[in-house]
Amino acid sequence: MEEKLVTVAIHTYERAIILKGILESEGIDVYLHNVNEIQPMISAGVRVRIKESDLAAALKRIEEIDFSYNTENQDVAETEKKFILVPVDFSDYSIKAARFAFSMAKNIDASIIFLNTYYSPYYSGGMPISDAFAFDEANQESIRKQMKKIHENMDNLTDTLKKNIENGILPEIAFGCKFREGMPEEQILLYSKKHNPYMIIMGTRGKDAKEAALMGSVTAEVIDRSRVPVFAIPENTPFDKFEQIKNIGFITNFDQRDLIAFESLMQLMKTFNFKVYFIHLSGESDKWTEVQLNGVKGYFSKQYPEVDSSYCIIEGDDLINNLDEFVKDRQIDVLTITQQKRNVFARLFNPGLAHKMVFHSDTPLLVLRG
Repeated sequence: MEEKLVTVAIHTYERAIILKGILESEGIDVYLHNVNEIQPMISAGVRVRIKESDLAAALKRIEEIDFSYNTENQDVAETEKKFILVPVDFSDYSIKAARFAFSMAKNIDASIIFLNTYYSPYYSGGMPISDAFAFDEANQESIRKQMKKIHENMDNLTDTLKKNIENGILPEIAFGCKFREGMPEEQILLYSKKHNPYMIIMGTRGKDAKEAALMGSVTAEVIDRSRVPVFAIPENTPFDKFEQIKNIGFITNFDQRDLIAFESLMQLMKTFNFKVYFIHLSGESDKWTEVQLNGVKGYFSKQYPEVDSSYCIIEGDDLINNLDEFVKDRQIDVLTITQQKRNVFARLFNPGLAHKMVFHSDTPLLVLRG
């Protein structure tokens, strides 16, 4: 019986070829799907597939690969000034993310970059390797129509934002627009790594949406791998300004990295007034846990005397739903989660709390790298 093939990456043709060479040098058989056999160089969404038995070895090697050198050598002006990166897909929750970005940018004297990523028309999820696209006039027309629609959508977004600025709804903040072709999460992360934004602000679907929703899955992947803070805003969030945030839940595991993350939170939010709830999630009752949490609160109260704070322990078998109930009872506006760097294998089979909350909660998440 022929061994099952699994997809470990989806890249442009050039990157797929590079990855194929790297993995084959490790003795791993690699198969490329969705390649345009007439003109391979225009292929996008090329699937890199391997035998299931090689998965662990391949993931370990992929984790070590850095494609950032292959990005464009342009659009570097935004690195000279503090800026906020806002990935947009022109949905309603993208507009909400834009409003939050203007609110933050005003308080930290930053500009905003709106980034739209798009698939090539050649991308097709289930096409076998024996098939191919023919690059003809119909395909050229399809590309032209796609690009026209993308630019029209971006023009409509910028026109709306400019009118809001003129009418005093939004503060007068400089902003620009960028486009990137490829997998959205990969392009967002590459752009962030190259230009180092102050933070990423993204809209996402709420807990009533299916987990397969594109923007939700993209946000979850960016949260897992981003080196800069990520603010994820569900579409049902009832407010659209940082000034409206009054209660922040800070989830702590009594880790030293939480001290660093909390300092990052205070730097990000120092111009706003809010109360902090220190929250620890515990599967069982433990007196020592309460002592530790009390100590954490005491430490932060001494270091940040101007911040109103409280602490609590959430227990039980269903911690996610219990956390939801706590958020509703205490009217928590934002949950702050410290995200640790984890390898690809861990992210695939044991997603972190932030990843889970993207698909579960209607509360905005501020995810900081510990």
